[in-house]
Amino acid sequence: MNSTTITYIFFGIFFGQWIVILVLDSKYAMLRDNGTGASRPFSWSRMQMTWWTVIVLTAFATAVVRTGGTIPILDNSTLYLLGISSATTISSTMIDVSDRSNPSIKEMAQDLKSAGMILDILSDKSGINIHRFQTFLFNVLFGVWFMYESLQHLFVPYACKPPSNPAESAAFVECLTKYASSIMPVIAPNNLVLLAASSGVYTALKTTENKLPSSNMGSTSQTQADASATQPTDKGIILG
Repeated sequence: MNSTTITYIFFGIFFGQWIVILVLDSKYAMLRDNGTGASRPFSWSRMQMTWWTVIVLTAFATAVVRTGGTIPILDNSTLYLLGISSATTISSTMIDVSDRSNPSIKEMAQDLKSAGMILDILSDKSGINIHRFQTFLFNVLFGVWFMYESLQHLFVPYACKPPSNPAESAAFVECLTKYASSIMPVIAPNNLVLLAASSGVYTALKTTENKLPSSNMGSTSQTQADASATQPTDKGIILG
């Protein structure tokens, strides 16, 4: 299997998953916040979990095809990575449920109309903010790196010799499993800490997002102030 074929298979699986996910989202809003609006905004935590699930599944499935059906064993770092995105989604959902039951919160960001995928995941009620931008940037960069490294490993031909007799079958399967398991890159502990810390900051600051004023509140207040200034009052007017 040459590199061109491997690349087509890899990105065919990658984009195929996204097409299915986006179709399902258009019907069931699976990538969006739990809001009451007709066009709910996209959820960063759900997008993050989907992003890493698609990437890992793409590398996993391509490894299976590349080795003729051998199932790779996931490295601990990959499991930790999926755990970080899952924990972020769980925490964000719990925060949303808590905010929904808080009577002091009059307006939920989840109920606002979607402004488009990118703006939705980078913004809260007050607009684009740095902690969302940071975690978005880190996850995109590490995701692209993960796919690049997986492809480079897939391009390397495996050196497993097909068995010439039944006694060699076990060694052949072990060799293929080892090769398949080496396709996905190992993420360094410090890089996992970075991704976890970034997601932790996002989750911590998300607890304050629905308590912030909307980005249009300032302009609304100013408009009301200007309108009040132009209205006549009951006080006497001095004519000069």
